[in-house]
Amino acid sequence: MIHVVRKTAGQWGMRVPAQRGEEMRQALIHEGALDASLKVLREDEDLILPLLEECEGAEWFEFEVHPGREPLPRHELVGGIAIMQDDDPDGAERLLASRPSLRTVVFAQGEVHGEYRIREFRVLAGDPTTRTKVTEHGHIFTVDLAGAYFSARLSTERQRILAQIQEGEVVLDMFAGVGPFAIILAKRASLVVASDLNPRAIGLMLENIAQNRTKNVLPMLADARRLDRILSWKFDRIVMNLPLSGTEFLTEAFRLCRPGGTIHFYSLVSVEGEHTARIRELGGTVLAERVVRSYSPGQWHAVYDIAVSAE
Repeated sequence: MIHVVRKTAGQWGMRVPAQRGEEMRQALIHEGALDASLKVLREDEDLILPLLEECEGAEWFEFEVHPGREPLPRHELVGGIAIMQDDDPDGAERLLASRPSLRTVVFAQGEVHGEYRIREFRVLAGDPTTRTKVTEHGHIFTVDLAGAYFSARLSTERQRILAQIQEGEVVLDMFAGVGPFAIILAKRASLVVASDLNPRAIGLMLENIAQNRTKNVLPMLADARRLDRILSWKFDRIVMNLPLSGTEFLTEAFRLCRPGGTIHFYSLVSVEGEHTARIRELGGTVLAERVVRSYSPGQWHAVYDIAVSAE
């Protein structure tokens, strides 16, 4: 008797109803998020689609490897660039050959750091660049991974907040980076002030405002600690996407938000409700606390939706 040994690989997967399986599979292919080296799983009335990276709602599964294919190295896709978790030049070449849309494979040499929120990368394969274009819900963003912070993983968050905005709101993005939150939220807001301390981020934001033909985003090269002295009005909604040190700016956000307004505060946390007491001290109520993604063992990226007291 011949025993067939099936190779398996652990990977993130998305559970979807079987009747929507092909629709979702095509959508993930379009986004460059489907791991084509692994077979789709079936569990009762659901399909489990293998993903190239973790995203909201993903779970860890053991997938069967397609015959003749090796699982691709773990990586994150940002436009035409793949960011590998390991310094593996051979794996980078395999990854580069896996899809025509990939132009460059890089290795991240350390974490995001410094007041400009930058990160060092080493090119392992492909074009020697950290600059790419990212398509997100009909918008195009020019990104330079080594020049300014950008997270494709927050695409769902941007759409979630967009759905909450009322026509005519005045919005502040305190740590705007290259402008993805600001430009997307401008679809419903009357004005979005997009502030960042990093000159390269502001330069890229200006490119993105122009190429998306956005007329109601005001870029500001400014320190968030001084915004309440620069700006003379209050905001209906404030986005605080600075997860490593955003707590340092909560007081400024409350000063800038109108009574009855909303703050979306992103932070790395180790326990549920970690910032609830501080938010109450400042006069806020936590409407919801959501996990955006895992970050490291015992730590996750969370968002607090905060209602500012109307009194």
